[in-house]
Amino acid sequence: MLPKEILKKVKRIQLKVARLSNDVVSGHYVSAFKGVGIEFNEVRQYIPGDDIRSIDWNVTARTGDPFIKRFVEERELTVILMVDLSASQRFGTVNTLKSDLAAEISALLAFLAIKNSDKVGLLIFSDTCELYLPPQKGRNHVLRVVREILAYQPTGVGTDISEALNFINKAVKHRSIVFLISDFLTGGFEKPLKSIVKHHDLIAINITDPKEFDLPDIGLVDLLDSESKTRVIVDTSSFTVRETIKRNALQRFNETAMLFKRNKIDLVEVSTDKSYLEPLQKMFLKRQKRFH
Repeated sequence: MLPKEILKKVKRIQLKVARLSNDVVSGHYVSAFKGVGIEFNEVRQYIPGDDIRSIDWNVTARTGDPFIKRFVEERELTVILMVDLSASQRFGTVNTLKSDLAAEISALLAFLAIKNSDKVGLLIFSDTCELYLPPQKGRNHVLRVVREILAYQPTGVGTDISEALNFINKAVKHRSIVFLISDFLTGGFEKPLKSIVKHHDLIAINITDPKEFDLPDIGLVDLLDSESKTRVIVDTSSFTVRETIKRNALQRFNETAMLFKRNKIDLVEVSTDKSYLEPLQKMFLKRQKRFH
């Protein structure tokens, strides 16, 4: 039995995203992911005017005549939500926790998917792969996805994005749209990142909180790293200390952005103090232009 507080959150998110999914965002969803779900159809003889990039060189060499591969676009797509629920996600100083924002964004993406008759799967991860729900259709399944993100109590506290990416690469054989939702406070996952983009269409969503960049001047503060459990006393009255923390946070943020840019992966940057709708819309529109 879920606590009443969680049920209230699920209901609130359900009502909010139902409205948003009927808004302008819904109109861009299909166009944004056109061509992602593509499957092999047949091999046929080359006809003058065909794209030479489609030539099947193995069949051509075997028969002595040029043949091309034909593919068809699938109407139904598969959406995989990879949600980081490590300890750092249970943080938020403005409107919401990063984990709650992750649940709301996941809910919107999931509702957009089922409106298009697409399947939705979920992987919750921390420093291990915590929970995997294979892709399914239907409203009840989407509501379970939201409930799990809101109510799940991870066994791990750290973050291992590499393990999560490797898991999806093995578990999901069919080309899918994969949303990686995290605060990316860890690194060292570029190798599995390069591997997964060969098989899937990956979109990264980076969730931040403003206080991660601008620490307030409130004197001596006993800070606890929620993942490493390291404690440190920080003198927030020191301008130098605050600037150092800000500089380090911005450097990490920019390095994350460069990582995805380098690997040609769309990145959506959202914050707990702002609406996530505009950044998502920009991503949809950017992808829509790419396919037209």
